[in-house]
Amino acid sequence: MELQLFKTLWGHSGSMDEAADQAVAAGFAGLEGNADIPQARRDELQSALQTRGLRYIQEIVTAGGYVPRRDVSVEEHVADVERQLQLGQSLAPQWVTIIGGCDAWSLEQSVRFFSEAQEVAARMNIACSFETHRSRSLFNPWTTLTILQRMPELKLTCDFSHWVVVMERQLDADWDVVTEVARHAHHIHARVGYDQGPQVPHPAAPEYAGALASHQRYWEAIWSAQRDKGNFVTTMTPEFGPDGYLHCAPFTQQPVADLWEINAWMGQTEREHFQAWCNHAQSSPTKCSG
Repeated sequence: MELQLFKTLWGHSGSMDEAADQAVAAGFAGLEGNADIPQARRDELQSALQTRGLRYIQEIVTAGGYVPRRDVSVEEHVADVERQLQLGQSLAPQWVTIIGGCDAWSLEQSVRFFSEAQEVAARMNIACSFETHRSRSLFNPWTTLTILQRMPELKLTCDFSHWVVVMERQLDADWDVVTEVARHAHHIHARVGYDQGPQVPHPAAPEYAGALASHQRYWEAIWSAQRDKGNFVTTMTPEFGPDGYLHCAPFTQQPVADLWEINAWMGQTEREHFQAWCNHAQSSPTKCSG
């Protein structure tokens, strides 16, 4: 099994060429980001991908932003998905990660959204997965499990850092949840959360070694589930980001660390972690590469 790493465009303020060059230099396979951007920026992204032979994962955010507007209906969320899928077609995404739904919805509303969004993607012959994200339908593990019972075909982009904040604890004591969710995992967003926040100041800091180790166990559960299904590739986007996630000094708002340095470190660390995991997976006939 091969690990493919993707650079997130979240928090990247430079040109698309600069983002692509950073990805290549770090040994990443591609970029992940939103296609709902100005046409000139989208053209720049397309050129950056094509000239370097990079893959692309499209990100879709429904209802106006990462925190959805409460007055937006299920139908409008689905329409957002369709509109943005059309925007991303020229970029030939490997697949699409959707941040959709709303934490205040009923179970029936959430199931209807996921069902209709999947139908839209299927009509366009585009693979999609749905992110476990705060403020959204998959904002906690218990609701997610209930939805998965109704929709066993649902594929997930797993960002466990969101759940750690919602639960105010790591998921080690709820391992049955991790293993069940891992069976539906299509993609990993590799950010390390802790009990009081979705993003540690730096995953290399020794004071957060326990949080990093917990997340690495969750990711191993996903790799194991994917290996058992016969997957040849597993994908991961180191996704430390801005918008209040990146820790800053009070008064000056000076970031405590460089965002790309963190994500590049996370990528290299997980490349080494994945290879070590492969070396210990003696029972698997699948070869691993990072």
